[in-house]
Amino acid sequence: MYTQIDANKRRTTVLITIFIALIVAMGYAYSLYSGIDPFVAMTAALIFSTVMALFSYYTGDKIALATAGAQEITKKTNLYLYNIVENLCITAGMKPTPRVYIIDDPAINAFATGRDPEHASIAVTTGALSKLENEELEGVLAHELSHIKNYDIRLMTIVIVLCGAIMLITHMLQFGGAGRSRSNDDEKSGLGSVLAILGIVVIILSPIIAELIKLAISRRREFLADASGALLTRYPEGLARALEKIRDTNQPMSSANQATAHLYLDNPFRAAGSKISNLFSTHPPLDERIKALRNMGQAK
Repeated sequence: MYTQIDANKRRTTVLITIFIALIVAMGYAYSLYSGIDPFVAMTAALIFSTVMALFSYYTGDKIALATAGAQEITKKTNLYLYNIVENLCITAGMKPTPRVYIIDDPAINAFATGRDPEHASIAVTTGALSKLENEELEGVLAHELSHIKNYDIRLMTIVIVLCGAIMLITHMLQFGGAGRSRSNDDEKSGLGSVLAILGIVVIILSPIIAELIKLAISRRREFLADASGALLTRYPEGLARALEKIRDTNQPMSSANQATAHLYLDNPFRAAGSKISNLFSTHPPLDERIKALRNMGQAK
């Protein structure tokens, strides 16, 4: 487990570096496309990406919770939910207890967010509270606590703002470079056209690369959190049943947002489970996760 935590901390550093490099590359590509001095464009992109990286590190969790419309609860306002989270934290040896939120949505879902276990939050939908049995809800919350303990939350929360930054810059560059061109010498030699095409290609591919990074991180983390959560409750069947209910109801969240979809227990959009849609989903197929959990139970 400690090896996994250390690996996630390293991945966070690598991830931020990749996103910053990608944004700087977009700045350079834009200079090729628009005729702006490359040093100026890259410096501006570097400053912007650094500010966004710091912003995502310290406030990404607040953005995710606000986007979901989550409302914080306390031991006094919802003793049942708070006690489940608190008891699981005691079992896992986690301190302090994460802040607990409720999302007013009939779909069954939940997510965890924050930069580390000391600044973590768990949000669960009203649908999960009303439709899941006690052991099923424990399985869901243990899954989310595993994301916190494994430092997955830092990795996934940072992705929200950085992917958003890539999309924002792409939008700005698409509409901000019209009418600009390279020098006459470049145009005469044909270099201007080649560089302009190169710049456009980089601008188009950057958000696709960012999305692929997000998908790769999210899908791998879900299998690990399923296993860690099952070990915490010592009852894999609880989470397996909760995932079955999500699969069978197939109900999307009304408050779902594309930027935060990878944080949730399962894809909040609940698209049809074709092979193509599963390939580009933020989560692995539910049937595969359920099978893995059931195999854990049989191995005991």
